[in-house]
Amino acid sequence: MHVVRAVLFDYGLTLVTFAYPREELLRVLEEVRPWLGPDSPEPAWLMREVLEPLEQGLDSFGEEEVDYMEYYEAAWRRAGLQVSRETLWRILDLEQRCWDRSVRLAPDALETLAALRGRGLRLGIASNSPFPPAMLHRQLRANGIEGAVDVAVFSSEIGRRKPAPELYRAALSRLGVAASETLHVGDRVLEDYEGPRRLGMRAVLCTALARTPPPDGIPTIRRLGDLLCRGEACLAL
Repeated sequence: MHVVRAVLFDYGLTLVTFAYPREELLRVLEEVRPWLGPDSPEPAWLMREVLEPLEQGLDSFGEEEVDYMEYYEAAWRRAGLQVSRETLWRILDLEQRCWDRSVRLAPDALETLAALRGRGLRLGIASNSPFPPAMLHRQLRANGIEGAVDVAVFSSEIGRRKPAPELYRAALSRLGVAASETLHVGDRVLEDYEGPRRLGMRAVLCTALARTPPPDGIPTIRRLGDLLCRGEACLAL
């Protein structure tokens, strides 16, 4: 058995969770109404016709990552609103700052990352997320995770989504480790267990924030801190 030299984490529902920031988003939509022209719709209408359908469509993507600005612009057009790309970027930036503030770290996330790094392990994030990379990395800085890992790679930077191999490979390359030396930790069976194992990584699912319990037979931990126990049960960490 190869010695584990690195741990690669999923991001959402593994290291963090989110509360839908509805009231804050409504305030942003009120703030941007002057940018939309004199007959701009009410914030509640914009929420219902633009933002909520966007969220509902996020899980429908395949392995090819979407160009989020094109996706975002199309949502506004479907609602009958013609808005310039520059204005949409400004609106999206304000919207994403609401999400930044809604992030909640897993209870033992930073402590576990610090302990793993203290054992000499390389740490990374490989996560499906279509949003602009600059906004995603800003979020990592704000919640303290950026300084706790060595690399973070999102699908919007690579153009491919897990379980496609390109995202894992990009993270492994930046970490400077082989798949056989890496443990992958996430919350979803296909993206965070089956996909990593196809490349030769070991994998375990963390159930603390997961929305769906994994089927029997898949290795799990109840919380991130369980990675710190000793012995084969914790994959030699």
